[in-house]
Amino acid sequence: MVVVLLCAFIVMGLVQVVRPQLLWKANRPLQRPFVKDYDATEPTKAGYTVARVGGVIFLAVATCMLMATWMLIRHLT
Repeated sequence: MVVVLLCAFIVMGLVQVVRPQLLWKANRPLQRPFVKDYDATEPTKAGYTVARVGGVIFLAVATCMLMATWMLIRHLT
């Protein structure tokens, strides 16, 4: 179960690195009670670049966790 969850996190990290706009658009319904104009809150190019850098760091950590979990499972079985 943990491996499946970590794989889902890796996919989400890849989306954040490749197309951070998709995550912003997917989160639009969560902004509904707080934001009146969605286009005014869209991040700038620099904001998307920071999101990509964060996605790379997230991907590195999630991949290391996945590899460590996989090695632990292999060792225990």
